[in-house]
Amino acid sequence: VQLVESGGGLLQPGGSLRLSCAASGFTISTFSMRWYRQAPGKERELVSGIDNPGSRAGEKVVYVDSVKGRFTISGDISKNTVDLQMNNLKHEDTAVYYCSALTRWGQGTQVTVSS
Repeated sequence: VQLVESGGGLLQPGGSLRLSCAASGFTISTFSMRWYRQAPGKERELVSGIDNPGSRAGEKVVYVDSVKGRFTISGDISKNTVDLQMNNLKHEDTAVYYCSALTRWGQGTQVTVSS
């Protein structure tokens, strides 16, 4: 099982980024996928999650209140990836973002929002 995040960067408030988590060793449609983030000096927090992405049984998504209406999680079973579209980014979104599934973690990707 391997998870590899990509798409982080440096941008100004109000901007958008799309993070991607490429999974290997398992099929995302049968598991729960999660995006977490950890800001400097803070604990890691759940940002968003999607259960059974792209499955016929139906997806279930969750978001932390602070990102509702700004972030969208989605799964692409053809690519076995889970993306996190982040819009209207704020300073407080600055963190290392991690993908997680099956008790495994990716290496993280840095998102910095700065004016």
